[in-house]
Amino acid sequence: MILDRRSKQAERMDTDCVDFNDYSRCLRDLSRVNVVTLTHRPMLSWLAARATGDFSLLDIACGHGDALRKIRQRFPQARLTGIDLNPWAIRAATDATDPANRIDFIHGDAFAYQPERKFDFIVSSQFTHHLTDDQVAAFLRWLQDNAARGWFIGDLHRHILPWIGFPILARLAFWHRFVRQDGQISIARAFIRAEWDALLEQAGISAQQAFVAWYMPFRLCVGTR
Repeated sequence: MILDRRSKQAERMDTDCVDFNDYSRCLRDLSRVNVVTLTHRPMLSWLAARATGDFSLLDIACGHGDALRKIRQRFPQARLTGIDLNPWAIRAATDATDPANRIDFIHGDAFAYQPERKFDFIVSSQFTHHLTDDQVAAFLRWLQDNAARGWFIGDLHRHILPWIGFPILARLAFWHRFVRQDGQISIARAFIRAEWDALLEQAGISAQQAFVAWYMPFRLCVGTR
């Protein structure tokens, strides 16, 4: 079956964007996908149950910065930072963000980033499906070691219904060509629940420490309890 195992197919946005303007348009449309598919709702609910007032938060692979802007709307006093390995992503996120939002964007490798003190919370969205299984296990261990109060991963659920349905939605919405093509690849690269359970076990994180939860529409999210 086509989705029995994770796909290893590369996403074109990572390799084929030829200039900043093209990449920026792609990120902008991905942020629109996130609105339509309620991408950030699970993370915001998780955060609301744990955070109040002044806290620090790092968004890994922050892309267009839309998750951080959503967090800012809910938590006006939070100290927010986004990091991304792609310098075009940082440039696009900075361009899209009002300086009054007080969000810091850093170009760099999150695993090499050494802040003066641990962030209270670390989140990531639509990132882990880009990694190999071993890289995800290592990422889970890194999160466990570096988040002072908790971490949350939001990502896709590998399932036939979104795999069939997303290309139709993307065409109807006239989203960027890479969004239309990569969206289906992303779903095929994503995880099912049993795979997340196995990755948590590989990372040495118990069911008492972290959960795996399904959210509409076809999201699998992982976070600390």
